Amino acid sequence: MYAAQEAAASATNYGQTLCDQPEYYCRKVGKDDTWYTLFPDFQQRETVMRLNRTNVALVYRNWIVVPKDFTKTTYMDMSPLPKHMNTHEKKLVYISLSRFAFGAYNAKGNLLYWGPVSSGRKKCYDSDGDCSTAIGKFRVFRSEGKDCISHEFPLETHGGDPMPYCMYFHGGAAMHYSTLSGFINRSAGCVRLFKSDAKWLNQEFVQLGTEVVVAK
Repeated sequence: MYAAQEAAASATNYGQTLCDQPEYYCRKVGKDDTWYTLFPDFQQRETVMRLNRTNVALVYRNWIVVPKDFTKTTYMDMSPLPKHMNTHEKKLVYISLSRFAFGAYNAKGNLLYWGPVSSGRKKCYDSDGDCSTAIGKFRVFRSEGKDCISHEFPLETHGGDPMPYCMYFHGGAAMHYSTLSGFINRSAGCVRLFKSDAKWLNQEFVQLGTEVVVAK
C-alpha cells in the first residue's frame, strides 16, 4: 500500500524530476532488494536514503534515485537548496516543502547543512480538515530533547506520540525526528527529519527565537 501511495505521489512531484537530471538515474526496486544488499557501503547507503527522502525499509519503495558516480559528487552537492541566501545576518532554518528538504544557514547566509524532510498531509487522518504544514515565517518558541512527546496525538489518549528532538515553530507544529517514507507527506502538520539531523538542529544549531521559513 505504501509503495503504491509513494509512487502515485512522486509521479507528480520533485522526486520524479531527479530521474531526468544527468547526475542521477532511477532504478526499479526488486522484491528481494534491501538497502544493505544494494549499498553495502554505509556512506553510500545513507546518501541514497537521504536522496530518496526515506529512512524506512526499501520494501516500501517501487523505485529509487541513485547517483551515477559517487566519486564525482558530495552529499552537499546534492542539496536542492541554494548555497547562499540573505538571512539578514541571522541564523535561519529554511524548509522547502516541494523539494522535501531543509537547509541550515548561518548568519552570513551560507548553507551549512541540508537534509530530507516530509511534512503535513493534505487531508487529516481524523477529519476532513487540511493538515498541510503552514507556510510563512516563524520562530522556534519551544524545544525539547530526545524524550519529547506530543500532547495532542494520538487523539485517543490525548497525546503520547514520540517527537524526539522537537522544535516548535507554529502552534502545535514542530520539527522533529520521525519516519520519512519518500516523496510523500504523512504528518499532521509537523516537519519530519532524520534522527541525526533532528539531533544536530536541536543541540547544535537551533536556539529559541531562531527563524524558520517554510516555503512551498
